[in-house]
Amino acid sequence: MIPIARPQLGEEEKALVWSAMESGQLAQGARVAEFEAGFARYVGSPHGIATSSGTTALQLALLALGIGPGDEVITVSFTFTATVSPILHVGATPVFIDVDPVSFTMDVGQLEDAITPRTRAIVPVSLYGNPADMPAILEIAARYGLPVIEDACQAHGAELGGKRSGSWGIGVFSFYPTKNMTTGEGGILTTDDASFEDRARLLRQHGMRVRYVPEFLGYNFRMTDLHASIGIAQLAKLPAANARRHRIAERYDAELAGVLIPARRPDSVHAYHQYTLRVARRDDFLAQLAERGVGANIYYPLPVHRQQPFRDLDASRVPLPITDRLTEEILSIPVYPGLTDDEVSTIIGAVNATASELGELPRDA
Repeated sequence: MIPIARPQLGEEEKALVWSAMESGQLAQGARVAEFEAGFARYVGSPHGIATSSGTTALQLALLALGIGPGDEVITVSFTFTATVSPILHVGATPVFIDVDPVSFTMDVGQLEDAITPRTRAIVPVSLYGNPADMPAILEIAARYGLPVIEDACQAHGAELGGKRSGSWGIGVFSFYPTKNMTTGEGGILTTDDASFEDRARLLRQHGMRVRYVPEFLGYNFRMTDLHASIGIAQLAKLPAANARRHRIAERYDAELAGVLIPARRPDSVHAYHQYTLRVARRDDFLAQLAERGVGANIYYPLPVHRQQPFRDLDASRVPLPITDRLTEEILSIPVYPGLTDDEVSTIIGAVNATASELGELPRDA
């Protein structure tokens, strides 16, 4: 069975982790600072604040903006639950709008109508590594004086108009093991605002600028030097790893048949965290791929507004027809850089054979 993902770790990661262990400095030390600077430089952002996860990076961003009870945050439901849970954890209310059926990202045409006097931020998601339409979102946000936090947790190296995800102002990334690069577990917040960065750093470490002297109530959202050591090695490999993802995606684009392949804007660079198809009879398609030895998966089978922790929200009752339809049709196939050319050929053959047997496309194709 070809798995849907396979973390790529080697001797470089082992050597850096071991040297960090030998140094005796394990928690948010020099390695974390080195990783923060390197990742911020890669993204094209002045500041990077490493965290314990992508989820805590987003929560940290919301807290640093002062968002809390009574506030609304506009986002999408076609995403992983961690996009929305931090909004609730700070006491704010998520407001869902639908996504575009081609890009799978926030439908900018619905954004302005969702803004109310209680709106305090907008959180678009660059899903699967496809950047959201940040210029259009930022233009609307600027008219209303609203900050934008790009959920770039799947968009390491994605670009739009020559700007990388995470460099549009505030961005958050995850380094979970199956992402384009990993720290084992971890996240980072990027920003071009020095005062925002200062508050986020204080919030990350118990509100303390001076050890044992908190200036306000904070949190422990820190990254360890062990995790940062993995991240330093992974960051060096990221350009080559993403290039391999692109070559695999180019083969899929050219050779897959009978399915809807992912689209991207002409001025964008897709990071291909996932290569996500739209298919008819999705569950049958998934089962037949498994029989043919291909480990596909569904990201995500249930939109956030229909998940148990969010069902009682007023936002869960807003119609999201594109979101509901996509969650019945999407299917991701392996695209990680460790795939061999033979494995890619096997995946293409399995998808095409399954599509031929099922003989349908999604109803709006």
